Amino acid sequence: MQLKNFVEELQWRGMIHDVMPDTEAHLMEQMRAAYVGFDPTADSLHIGNLVPIMLLAFYQRCGHKPVALVGGATGMIGDPSGKSSERNLLDEATLRHNQECVRAQLSRFLDFSSGAPNQAVMVNNYDWMKDFSFLGFIRDVGKHITINYMMAKDSVKNRISGDATEGMSFTEFTYQLVQGYDFLHLFREHTCTLQMGGSDQWGNITTGTELIRRIAGGKGFALTCPLITKSDGSKFGKSEGGNVWLDAKRTSPYKFYQYWLNTSDADAEKYIKIFTFLDKSTIGALIMEHGEAPHLRLLQRRLAEEVTTTVHGVEALEKAIQASEILFGRATSTQLKQLDKATFLDVFEGVPQGEVEASVIAEGLDIISALAEQTGFLKSNGEARRALKEQSISVNKEKVSEGYTINSEDLINNQFVLLQRGKKNYFIIKVV
Repeated sequence: MQLKNFVEELQWRGMIHDVMPDTEAHLMEQMRAAYVGFDPTADSLHIGNLVPIMLLAFYQRCGHKPVALVGGATGMIGDPSGKSSERNLLDEATLRHNQECVRAQLSRFLDFSSGAPNQAVMVNNYDWMKDFSFLGFIRDVGKHITINYMMAKDSVKNRISGDATEGMSFTEFTYQLVQGYDFLHLFREHTCTLQMGGSDQWGNITTGTELIRRIAGGKGFALTCPLITKSDGSKFGKSEGGNVWLDAKRTSPYKFYQYWLNTSDADAEKYIKIFTFLDKSTIGALIMEHGEAPHLRLLQRRLAEEVTTTVHGVEALEKAIQASEILFGRATSTQLKQLDKATFLDVFEGVPQGEVEASVIAEGLDIISALAEQTGFLKSNGEARRALKEQSISVNKEKVSEGYTINSEDLINNQFVLLQRGKKNYFIIKVV
C-alpha cells in the first residue's frame, strides 16, 4: 500500500493540536506502528472516544499500522488528566469482558483481520504489567524520571494546586510512569514509534518518549488532537440523558442519529471533517451546498448518515431515518407499525401515556371514549367530538372520524396505540 501523508490529512481535518518535530518525515519514510490508549472501564465506548478512534482509522487508511491499547492496568489505577477525583477500580474478569466489547466496536473502524501488513492489533497493558513487581518497576523505570520532571506536567500541577480540594494519591501520581512504560514496551515489542491522543495527554505521551530515549536509546514521537468542544460551550458527546454510547443497547441508533442531526451549522462543518471518511473535495462541496440553503440541513444529514452507518450499519440507519420521519409527520400507519418497541418508545419519549386493559381493545374501544374517558387525553367527550369534527384526530398517524373503533389490529408491537391531535399533541395508549 502506498503511504499517504497522515499529518497533512489531519491538518485539513482540524485534528492536530501538538505534534513533535520530524513526525511527518518519520511517517513518510516507511510503514510505522502508532498506538492510542482506550479506557476499558465500561463495556462500550462512547462518542467522546470517537476522536482517538478516528486518529487510528485515518492512520491505517494512510498505510500505517494502528495499535489499539486497552488500559487494563491503567484502568485499575485511574488517569488524573482532566479529572478531579479517582475512578472506581475494576477486577480482571470485568476488564477482559470490556476489552472484547471494545474490540468489537473498534472493528467497525479498523481492519483487524485482513492479514494486510498494516492490519490493526489490540493489546492490553495488564498483560505486561501484572507480573511487574513494585521494586522492579521503581528500579527499572522510576529511576530514569525525576520528580521535578513529573511535577512539571499540567495533569499533576492542576491536581496539587491550591484550588484542588482532594489532592492526588501516589497511585495517580505514578500514572504517567505506567503510561510512559507502555510506550517503551510497545516500542520494543511492536516497533511502535508514535503515540497519539487528546491534547490533555501530551504530558503522559512525552514521558513515554523520554523513557524510550533514556532506556532504549531510541526515538519516540507524539501527536495530539484538540479536545472537541461544541460551539455553544456545552460538552461534546453528552445528551440530556448522559453519554452517547456506541452500543445500541445503551444508546439506540435512532437517538444516536438524532444527536448528530441536531448539531449546529458551525459544529456540523467541524464534525464532518473529523468523524467521517469523506474526502476533502466532497466535504468542500457539501459545505458550499449547505451554505446556499442552510434550512435543508444537508451537512447535518450527511454527518448523521455517515457516522450512524459506520457505527451501526446501513439497516440501523434506515430505521433511524424512518423513525425520524414518523416524528415529523411524514409517515404512514404501516411504517409506524414496523418500529420495534425500543425505537417506538425512543421516538415518543416524554409523550404522556395511559393504560387500557387488553380486553377493552379486543372488544373494540370507541374513539370518543379512547380520547376522553379511558385516557384523559382530552378533557371531555364534547371536546373529543369537536376535535373529530375538525378532522384533527389521528390514530397511528391516520385521520379518523366519529364512529371509529380502536381494536387489536391498531396495536403497534401488540401493545401501543398512538393518538394525535393536530401536529404536535401526542398520547400513547398502552395496552395492559
